[in-house]
Amino acid sequence: MSGISTHVLNLVTGLPARGVAVTLEGQTALRMWRHIGEGRTDQDGRLDQFLPAGTRLQAGTYRLTFDVEAYFRSQQTAGFHPEIAITFTVRDPTQHHHIPLLLGPFGYTTYRGS
Repeated sequence: MSGISTHVLNLVTGLPARGVAVTLEGQTALRMWRHIGEGRTDQDGRLDQFLPAGTRLQAGTYRLTFDVEAYFRSQQTAGFHPEIAITFTVRDPTQHHHIPLLLGPFGYTTYRGS
């Protein structure tokens, strides 16, 4: 399967971050961002489908934006970052690109997962 997916884990609770709104955008040749898809993480903190049905992933630069302010508010926690944007490059669109987010109220980390 090729595409883009994410998994958000709350590092304080050790639990999946449920209900986090995430938006996927692609960068155009003019370096403008165009909306591709969006959704919310499921009960396991995962969001597996951003591309519209029948759409193939293309090589290019993409950005995932996570609305963590709303998530932390739902957890009755004050966070430092209102949103987190992760920009990455897809060089081989036949491969799947999994972008996990390990989240805390005052910091985060990410990597290319499998």
